Amino acid sequence: MKKTHLLAGALAAAVLMTSACGSSDDEPAKSDEKVALTYWSWAPNMDKVVEGWNSTHPNIQVTVNKQDGGDPAVAKLLTAIKAGSGAPDVMQAEYQKIPTLVSADALADISKEAGDLKSKFPEGAWTSVTLGSEALYGVPQDSGPMLFYYRADVLDKLKIKPPTTWDEYAAAARTIHKANPKQFLGTFSSNDPGWFAGLSQQAGASWWGVNGDSWSVAINDATTTKVANYWGGLVQEGAIDNKPMYTPEWNAALNDGTQVGWLSAVWGPGVLEGNAASTKGKWKVAQLPQWDAASPATGNWGGSATSVTSQSKHKAQAAEFVKWLNSDPAAIKLLAGTANVYPASVDSSAALTEPPAFFSNQPDFYSVADEASKITKPFTYGPNVNVAYSSYNDAFGKAAESKKATEFAGALTTMQQATVDDLKNTGFKVAG
Repeated sequence: MKKTHLLAGALAAAVLMTSACGSSDDEPAKSDEKVALTYWSWAPNMDKVVEGWNSTHPNIQVTVNKQDGGDPAVAKLLTAIKAGSGAPDVMQAEYQKIPTLVSADALADISKEAGDLKSKFPEGAWTSVTLGSEALYGVPQDSGPMLFYYRADVLDKLKIKPPTTWDEYAAAARTIHKANPKQFLGTFSSNDPGWFAGLSQQAGASWWGVNGDSWSVAINDATTTKVANYWGGLVQEGAIDNKPMYTPEWNAALNDGTQVGWLSAVWGPGVLEGNAASTKGKWKVAQLPQWDAASPATGNWGGSATSVTSQSKHKAQAAEFVKWLNSDPAAIKLLAGTANVYPASVDSSAALTEPPAFFSNQPDFYSVADEASKITKPFTYGPNVNVAYSSYNDAFGKAAESKKATEFAGALTTMQQATVDDLKNTGFKVAG
């Protein structure tokens, strides 16, 4: 079966995918039937979280197999799917990888088994597991709503209020760098495409879309171009740094006070604590600056779902476990407190009553995060995210190094062409 037809069926919840993903009429397990499920996950302490399920579901026992995240996890699953054996029943899958896995016929549609969960998750997270269709290719597990971290002591000294708009952010960046040429309110990171995708998502972009049985690609649309031009302008004038994040140089800058702001996600405190422990108590968190203050929004950087694989022989039981893991109050509490993830559920705030240790000076940390999760805009990923992201690293690496604003918009054109060409070359229909 061609990929085009598979994906069209997946996105429209058509019957073409039904036989591939396992029968949607699976018989439920008998009350005395014992079922063993395997679950691939990279979240820390997930085995301890699953103990909460196993202790109350003696006939459906789940074993956690710790895996590497990201591309290695996807590659391993696809290899098992192709071989016809060795795939787990349940898989932790990053949101941006779900279209790739669906197009490879690796995930099952559990819309009938999981029941009506839509109201339990923000729209942005739900769209990531439904791909805009009636099908359900997983249940949102954790999310990464983007936030703005800043050194409150530095901004207070310069009498700068935390910026609420991107114009204010630019003005604050200029003021800080003028007062101390070694200090920057942020950096443009050319090695973090997920970061830039989240910023574009906040502005209203969606890089992929589905038109019937075809994909559309809009990486260089007007919205993303606006975002690229904004950052290119700040880099060109020197108001922010142009060095990538997660390098020894960037880590040192967080610690020595030359990087005094960070556009990151809800998981940021762990990074700050690991790289800048001596600055504890000096940072605060706020919503991202806005393009339109009257319509606040944010994007995601990170997050994953829990999916049932197409080769599971116990689809109904696996779906029951997945539903519990991400919507049961006790499970949500375990995800937050034991696995140290930010649960995607709208009920996560009940499990997050204390701020992260690094932000003990900001008791409302999770209230800020909760508000961000509610205003995360939808974003559609495509089946070749890896190609688009690889092109980002190359094209924006050159643009950031050049410090020329015009090169930033040009980088989007490069990404657009690389992504479209790859889709066509691998057998997908592309609209436009």
